[in-house]
Amino acid sequence: MSGLFALLPDAVITAAADSKTVILDRLAAQFAAVYGLDHKAVLARVTEREQLGSTGFGRRIAIPHARMPGLGRPVAAFIRLESPVEFDSADGMPVDLVFGLLSPEGAGATHLHALAAISRMMRDERMREALMAAPGPEALYGLLSNVIDRDAA
Repeated sequence: MSGLFALLPDAVITAAADSKTVILDRLAAQFAAVYGLDHKAVLARVTEREQLGSTGFGRRIAIPHARMPGLGRPVAAFIRLESPVEFDSADGMPVDLVFGLLSPEGAGATHLHALAAISRMMRDERMREALMAAPGPEALYGLLSNVIDRDAA
């Protein structure tokens, strides 16, 4: 995958949620299931980061992120929500696309570069429209991995 972070096919899902808390829990569950991480530890880290300020990026996108001990490299997960959810975003809009990122504890610049790459990808209006129109997780993964692979080249 990308030189900046790993995104595995099983880490890309569609899901229902009715609150920010449920979204963060679902994201932690994805990281736990796909990357073998501890669900409670991931949830604690992303919740702690969220308390510093919303990771609601604007334009109906959230990028919850945190640093985790024991990771060898940054890993990502993606959720397209079945309906928009309030996320305390700076622009006041609810979110329907959630791109999570976990990085190793000491990955300062690497973490920031990965966040910047995700941010650039998610700011692209054509990409957002394609993600919203994709029929399911496999198509979502295809769209995301094509951009990630192209950016890594």
